[in-house]
Amino acid sequence: MSEHTEAPMTGTPMAPRIVPRDQHPLSRRDVSPNALRVLYRLRESGFGAYLVGGAVRDLLIGGHPKDFDVATDATPEQVRQLFRNCRLIGRRFRLAHVVFGREIIEVATFRSNADDGSGEREQHEGGRLLRDNVYGTIEEDAVRRDFTANALYYAIEDFSVRDYTGGFEDVQNSILRLIGDPEQRYREDPVRMLRAVRLSAKLGFGIDEATARPIPALASLLREASPARLFEECLKLFLSGHAVQSFLGLEAHGLLPVLLPETAAALKSNRSGALRRMVVEGLRGTDERVANDEPVSPAFLFALLLWPAYCRALMSLQAQGVQAAEAQRRAADRVTVHQLETIALPRRFSVPMQEIWLLQPRFALRQRKRVHRFLAHPRFRAAWDFLQLRQHASTEHAEDIVWWHELLAEMTGQPVADDDIEAPAIDALELDVP
Repeated sequence: MSEHTEAPMTGTPMAPRIVPRDQHPLSRRDVSPNALRVLYRLRESGFGAYLVGGAVRDLLIGGHPKDFDVATDATPEQVRQLFRNCRLIGRRFRLAHVVFGREIIEVATFRSNADDGSGEREQHEGGRLLRDNVYGTIEEDAVRRDFTANALYYAIEDFSVRDYTGGFEDVQNSILRLIGDPEQRYREDPVRMLRAVRLSAKLGFGIDEATARPIPALASLLREASPARLFEECLKLFLSGHAVQSFLGLEAHGLLPVLLPETAAALKSNRSGALRRMVVEGLRGTDERVANDEPVSPAFLFALLLWPAYCRALMSLQAQGVQAAEAQRRAADRVTVHQLETIALPRRFSVPMQEIWLLQPRFALRQRKRVHRFLAHPRFRAAWDFLQLRQHASTEHAEDIVWWHELLAEMTGQPVADDDIEAPAIDALELDVP
């Protein structure tokens, strides 16, 4: 074990390991020209400036980062004086954004963990950070970052990588390790638990045992996070090309019941595992679309993730004798409202999500004279894709799928319309709920 692996548990800065240019693969040619402009101007103005975070990590493992962040000893106000194309953002965490057309280079001032009494560092009594604007040194900044792999600094003056936490070795060994005491760091920001799962899935890194151990016991802390922030984290988890591994990670570390409580309960009660197979296959398809640079839809994603919860709610209502179409509408509303307590799903996504669900029974009505308006429905294509995905949960839809395949091949390009029709109940065989 290297001398650098002790610092993450203590959270104490150590003497930097300086990795010279000939001992790492990171090249200036792989860095955004705009990020280089920011680095050089800060250096020329007498400030320290480093490329930092995920970009350094990804470049070290041969990746192609989309975002480039800079850390400096210049304050946000000093950064703004240097760049006319700069705007300051954030209250909890003050940052400078230097804007180059569509590209934004984020510039953060070195932070300290110390409370200097100025009120710029504010902490909830449970440990969660509410405000964090106490500036410090590069050494202090390194140990207050979340993971060792994200605490590496690329110095433009000599092209070296500076490591204060053992992150260089962890990247080489594909290990994701929290800096400092894991429980304390999760209490400061519970979303770090989701970040651990997401980065592990994205990078193919294993999560260090000490980093993973507290997660199941602390998972409930996610309820303290903003629902809007959790929505954004879900998009990162599931729409970045590693959705299957993210889902498996959420299950493995006990986070799924907090993030998607009704879905987790439905999957647990679905003894055959059919609904889980459907979710995993749907996420696999999402990953393939991302890999092929094809568009992905948050509405379709949440229709998939919350389908088990919808099925469970629907069966419960049907068991109470609620008429089929009414049960479907009420189940959709119930699941959506309950999920909003955790994740702030915008209406522009929740409405089409519900439409995808509510259109499903209409595929069973295989009458040509009644398909015209259905085919013209703006959500028909998504609902049709969803029906095909449901094959992974049940074979009961096979005849419907064959019929619609033939019809669509025959009617491609023809205008269509439909009558309003009564929707039959969803196939209970798919639910397998006791």
